[in-house]
Amino acid sequence: MEELIASDDFKNQSIAHLSGAVQVRTESFDDLGPVGQDARWDVFYDFAAYLKTTYPLVHSTFQLDRVNTHGLVYTWNGSNPTLRPTLLLAHQDTVPVPEATLNQWEYPPWSGFFDGKYIWGRGAADCKSQLTAILDAAEQLIAHGFEPQRTLILAFGFDEEASGPHGAGHLAPFLLDRYGKDSIAVLVDEGSTLQTKWGTFFALPGVSEKGYIDLEIVVRTPGGHSSVPPAHTGIGILSEIITILEANVFEPRLYNQNPYLGQLQCGARYSPKFPPKLKALLKSRPRHFLSSDAGDTLTNTKRKTIRDPLAEEAAKDSLYTRYLVQTSRAVDIIAGGVKINALPEEVSVKVNHRVNIGDKPSDVLDQVIALTEPVAHKYNLTLESLPFNSSSPKLENSITISPLKGVLNPAPVTPTEVDPISPYTIIAGTTRALYGEDVIVAPGIMTGNTDTRYFWDLTQHIFRYGVGFDADAITSGVHTVNEKQSIAGHLRGTKWMSDFIRNMDEAELP
Repeated sequence: MEELIASDDFKNQSIAHLSGAVQVRTESFDDLGPVGQDARWDVFYDFAAYLKTTYPLVHSTFQLDRVNTHGLVYTWNGSNPTLRPTLLLAHQDTVPVPEATLNQWEYPPWSGFFDGKYIWGRGAADCKSQLTAILDAAEQLIAHGFEPQRTLILAFGFDEEASGPHGAGHLAPFLLDRYGKDSIAVLVDEGSTLQTKWGTFFALPGVSEKGYIDLEIVVRTPGGHSSVPPAHTGIGILSEIITILEANVFEPRLYNQNPYLGQLQCGARYSPKFPPKLKALLKSRPRHFLSSDAGDTLTNTKRKTIRDPLAEEAAKDSLYTRYLVQTSRAVDIIAGGVKINALPEEVSVKVNHRVNIGDKPSDVLDQVIALTEPVAHKYNLTLESLPFNSSSPKLENSITISPLKGVLNPAPVTPTEVDPISPYTIIAGTTRALYGEDVIVAPGIMTGNTDTRYFWDLTQHIFRYGVGFDADAITSGVHTVNEKQSIAGHLRGTKWMSDFIRNMDEAELP
């Protein structure tokens, strides 16, 4: 296996496999109808057929179950049924490519073009590299006579980019029904990767991810002729609400359960360029500061208002770092008005929030209501907070605030103990064996959300980890133009998967 993965023949084969996967246009859209009723799903038949042709040994060795038509569950039963299975995830779908951006691509987005270093195209990095790396590793393990003790499961959703209700939303219950609660030893999905920071090479498998809540705010005011307008139309009132929301964002706050605290502690211990001020703030931080532990003497209300100097200092590093320790708010969609000479009767805005570890979606809703109340009072409008999909009548002269579907609490934090041996130990050991003993493995956190949101009941040991890394590559284009994947990073991802499967197979976990 070592010699094979390092060979030119395997490299060329892997290029062809990933390039071919990119050429199948597996876009997913937010407005897709049910599977079997919306013809746009049919492309996933083509992708499944491509995988069957490309990976014949996987398809003759693994049991394949199709879940909700296009969800793929591959199972390689191990010889020891007392060992809990290893579960590897990836998703088949990509975000769409807007027609208006086609001329901005250096190479066509569905070409899978290989320029000698990168494979170009939508999905090359997110997430067909990880998917084909898993299958390349499995195919070669079979070819080289590997026989697992521990069952290996591969599960590939098909609408992760649309929050996963049709794909992972069905795959997880299928596996839960088959194996039961807490039945999986470890789950690895796409996620954060390796990086150099503070003069140290870090690997950052994501051990949690932020929560999620979208809120829709609707302002309803009387219509009429625009030649006799009131002082403020509904659009003006809604604009005032938006201005207030953007001026009153959540403050940085690093709760003790947030994995980024572990990153800072690793940085303070191992990194020669770790900022002295951060180190001093870490050292002086009370043990139970912003903690939900039993020893915490702060009330919940006090905890929400207290300043956090460590989080404030950490947030200065970059916008990305800020949102590792802060609930984000983004005003993304606004609508209102139908004619230039008619006053708008209903205007709306949709606001996305990614909820900090330690906060809850309800905290976001409560804050938005509190900020909107003075505006409602100012314009003599009734303020209503409605549950998702409410059938309550639409009141005239009102402001309504309601969550949209997909509200999600921050993910449970994966245990990172290394004594006794744990899945985190195997993650770390596999990473250091591949990338060198200079790499420091530290807990990472995802600002976005992956398909893992559906799998919490199957295992505590969930890792969101982009395992293929190339320090010489330029990472760009994910969810935008010119997405590409370094083939060197892709091959390392394949080797990582091969090593990890074997390491988990030999691990004597509690």
